[in-house]
Amino acid sequence: MMKNSEKPSQIMYLVPNLFTAASCFFGVLSVVASINASFEKAIIYIFISLLLDGLDGRLARITNTTSKFGIEFDSLADVIAFGVAPAILFYQTIGHEFARMGVLASGMFVVFGAVRLARFNITTMENEPNVFIGLPIPTAAISIAIWINFYLDYGFLKHYEWVYIFAMMVTSLLMVSNIRYPSFKKIDFKTAKFGKILIIAMILLAILYVSPVESVTLIVTLYIFYGIFRAIYNVYIAKFKKR
Repeated sequence: MMKNSEKPSQIMYLVPNLFTAASCFFGVLSVVASINASFEKAIIYIFISLLLDGLDGRLARITNTTSKFGIEFDSLADVIAFGVAPAILFYQTIGHEFARMGVLASGMFVVFGAVRLARFNITTMENEPNVFIGLPIPTAAISIAIWINFYLDYGFLKHYEWVYIFAMMVTSLLMVSNIRYPSFKKIDFKTAKFGKILIIAMILLAILYVSPVESVTLIVTLYIFYGIFRAIYNVYIAKFKKR
């Protein structure tokens, strides 16, 4: 770990930005794959973008090379990787069947995702470190990608495309909502109980190994509904206390 008094070299500032650039590049690859009807590749590329996006911020913090340029670059890359890429994937697989409604749903996802990123950048220092205000755009992107993967794997869903249009629009609205979602970025592993974390991690890995697509679909869906139900519960409790 670098001491605060030590100034990182200029080359070190390049490292996290290279990961950001790679995340953006895989987002473009996902768009191209969707256009070429290689939907499984498009989904995989979105997941790779997510991995790279998670690494760039952590590398910047570890090497003490966080910069305003890096933050802005990361947001622009996220618009491509987690906004445009899943929107094109959605349109090419399902949205095109609904004509203008499909275009509207895809466009909403990109625009609201960009708004989500802009709001995050200007409010990140004001909000609680353990929660996100609104659904994070990477989570929204992974949700759309894995739901579409589920759609492609299971034929019975071919008659329920309207559910996907609805889910696309709701997910877009959740990104710009004030609903709070838990953040796992600030977990202090030094104070956390290592044994419990290890057991939970092993269980999750075992489930993912047996049924990866189904498991990820269930996890992201539960995460999204958790925020919605928590918001409804808090509103109900607030009204109850006023009585």
